[in-house]
Amino acid sequence: MAETTRGDNPSSSSAAPVVSRRAWQALIVLLAGMFMALLDTTIVNVALPTIRTTLDASEGTLSWIISGYALAFGLALIPAGRIGDRIGHKWVFFTGLALFTIASLFCGLAQDDVQLVIARVVQGLAGGVFVPAVTAFIQLLFPGRVRGKAFAIMGAVIGVSSALGPIIGGLLIQAFGETDGWRLVFWVNLPIGIATLVAAAILLPKQSEEEASHADRSGLDWIGLVLVSASLIALLVPLIEGQDTGWPLWTILSLIAGALLMVAFGAWEVAYTKRGRSPLVPPRLFSHPAFTGGVILALVYFAAFTSIFFTISILWQSGLGHTALESGIVSIPFAIGSIVGSSQSNRLTQRLGRTVLIIGTLLVVIGLAWLWLVLLLTNAADLTNWLLIAPLLIAGLGNGLFIAPNAQFIVATVDPREAGAASGVIGAVQRIGSAVGIAVIGSVFFGSLVIGGKTADAVATGFTDAAAAAMVVSLGFAVLAFILVFALPRRTNTGH
Repeated sequence: MAETTRGDNPSSSSAAPVVSRRAWQALIVLLAGMFMALLDTTIVNVALPTIRTTLDASEGTLSWIISGYALAFGLALIPAGRIGDRIGHKWVFFTGLALFTIASLFCGLAQDDVQLVIARVVQGLAGGVFVPAVTAFIQLLFPGRVRGKAFAIMGAVIGVSSALGPIIGGLLIQAFGETDGWRLVFWVNLPIGIATLVAAAILLPKQSEEEASHADRSGLDWIGLVLVSASLIALLVPLIEGQDTGWPLWTILSLIAGALLMVAFGAWEVAYTKRGRSPLVPPRLFSHPAFTGGVILALVYFAAFTSIFFTISILWQSGLGHTALESGIVSIPFAIGSIVGSSQSNRLTQRLGRTVLIIGTLLVVIGLAWLWLVLLLTNAADLTNWLLIAPLLIAGLGNGLFIAPNAQFIVATVDPREAGAASGVIGAVQRIGSAVGIAVIGSVFFGSLVIGGKTADAVATGFTDAAAAAMVVSLGFAVLAFILVFALPRRTNTGH
């Protein structure tokens, strides 16, 4: 699919292959889709307080708006990749992106919290359908060392889109008002989605006969998909709803059922593999202890990373009375740090190897620890965005260094023939980590929220104390991620 030739010196084995212009154009189309999907993981954060007011949404609903999207996204990733291998990634990408754009329309049209959550789940499901095609096309379109460059660009887009979400969301709400501005947070996807669909139909190549002949034609592991989906839903529902409902018996039973279903999923995958079938998650991947550690690393890091601005957005608007734009402005240092870190991560990875991930997670730990201390020790009336600039910049730099190369290092823990399956698992776990992080952090935040009066100072103090409690949990996730980085290999070859 990619047109490649030798460089000017044909005898040079180190010459990078030349990639066609059309391949780079296709990459722009693919990354436009990925930008939309990942922008929507964070752009909604600044809209949560206005959604809560406009739709009279419950505290649990706010968590579902983020977690429902992330969970559906993660669960769709692996089967979507498998389907793309069978019928061609172009039309899977196109179909998923079209559904994502339509779901974005209905998110903005929602008249109550139930409609919004349903539309967000469909939106997340659609994102999980088309995003695997991005990595699949990079594998197909870019050979050798150029592929590493393409993946580095993709990693930068991941970091930047997630970091810019709160800023863009804040600008939209400021421009169009709190009553209807949050709807534009979803409708911003419409022009981007339509333009990307047109470009995808023109520029993305169809599946070649050679690729079709090598595609995995085994049936999809539907029972495994049902078991893992039911397990995660059974675990997340009580985490999100438990605080609102006072932790009744059903929440405890649901957590137990979720754990049992996860065990059943593991047993089924082993049995399915022994029958010579292709499982949803190949058990052999977990015969590599480093891969198991890497999967947990992806889970806990994304739990820490995604939850930061959930906490800050609610504190800044509901607690301190700032606007959505002011809440988005708070995230600018983190966004700048992420952009700078992402831009340097590929070059530093080639020089330093795993040390880049160690530095990245350490900076996130330092930034979140500093942020927690600011929330813990500062009087709510004296809390300003200036106090958060340094810790968020540090955390953003660390995030940028980690986000782009982390998947490459985790995949390097398994045999090369297992890389595709490993990549699918990692992508799913990252999104599930986001869902778990919001569920846990939301429960801690609202569970810790005690307002000792009706004055503005009492409200601000209550929300600041709750934010400090939530931030220390995010910090705990980040510390665990820092420890788990040492399970990964020291070096990985990104050139092949």
